[in-house]
Amino acid sequence: MTAGATSAASGISSPVGVVAGGGAMPFAVAESLAARGVTPVLFALRGACDPAQVEKFRHRWISVGQLGRAMRLFREEGCRDLIFIGTLVRPSLSEIRFDFTTLRLLGNVIRAFRGGDDHLLSGVGRILEQGGFRMIGIRDVAPDLLMPEGCITRAWPSDNSKTDIERGRAVLSALGPFDIGQATVVIDGHVVAVEDIEGTDALLARVARLREEGRIRAATGRGVLVKAPKSGQDLRFDLPTIGARTIEGVAAAGLAGIAVIAGNTIAAEPQAMIGIADAKYLFVIGLPA
Repeated sequence: MTAGATSAASGISSPVGVVAGGGAMPFAVAESLAARGVTPVLFALRGACDPAQVEKFRHRWISVGQLGRAMRLFREEGCRDLIFIGTLVRPSLSEIRFDFTTLRLLGNVIRAFRGGDDHLLSGVGRILEQGGFRMIGIRDVAPDLLMPEGCITRAWPSDNSKTDIERGRAVLSALGPFDIGQATVVIDGHVVAVEDIEGTDALLARVARLREEGRIRAATGRGVLVKAPKSGQDLRFDLPTIGARTIEGVAAAGLAGIAVIAGNTIAAEPQAMIGIADAKYLFVIGLPA
C-alpha cells in the first residue's frame, strides 16, 4: 500500500469514478490514478468542470440533481468506487432540475442540503452508497497529493507564528461542529478573520483589504493562515486545499505563512506552490493530525 494511504486503498476497484467539479484537482487525481494503473473515468459536472481539460480523459457529463442518470452512467462505465473532487458553487434547491430518481429520494436530498458543504456531500454520498456504490476519498486513491508532515519551504515559522498556529487550531476545533469553514487567520494571537461561504481566497483578500484600510496594524510578515478539516468531518469529502493561488493570497495579505494538517490537506500544484513561497520567503508547514 502507498505510504499515507488508508486501509480502503487496497480494495480499490478499477475503473474509479471521479465526480469532477471545477479547478485542477479532478485532473490531478485522474493522473495519479492512471500512474498507478487504475483507470479513471471522469463524471464532469456541467457548469463546473473544465470542458477542455476533461477531453483528455475518458469522461461522461452529468448535472446536479440528476442522480438517476448519474447512477446509470456509473454502472455503464463499471465504476463501483466513486470520489468527489473539485470546486462547486452550491445551487439552491429551486435552481435544480430533478430527475425521477432524485424526486423519489427528495426527502434525503433536502436533508443533505440542510447544512454546510460537508453535510451536503456526505448526505449525497450516503444516497449513492444506498444505491450500491462505495464512496472513497483522496487519501484512498491519491495520497501523493496530500500535504506531508513538516515544513516544505526554506522559511520556517518563528516562535510568534507557532503561537498563532496553536491559536488557529483551537479556533477551528471550536468552530468545527457548526460546519462554518476550514480556515482562519491569526496575527499576534488575535483572530482577525474566519473563512465563510466565500472560501479561502476571499478570506485572504479580506485580510489584505483590512491591512490597506489600517484596521490591521501588525507589521507585514506576521500572522498565519491556518487550515484544518472540521472536527467530526467525513474525511472522504471536502478536504482543505492549498495551492499556488493560496500562496499568492497569503503574500498579498502580508502574512508569514500557512499551517495545515498533514495527511488531511490537499496540496495542489506543489512545485509551483513551493517555488512561489520560497521566492516570497513564506513558510508552508504540515502539522501532525
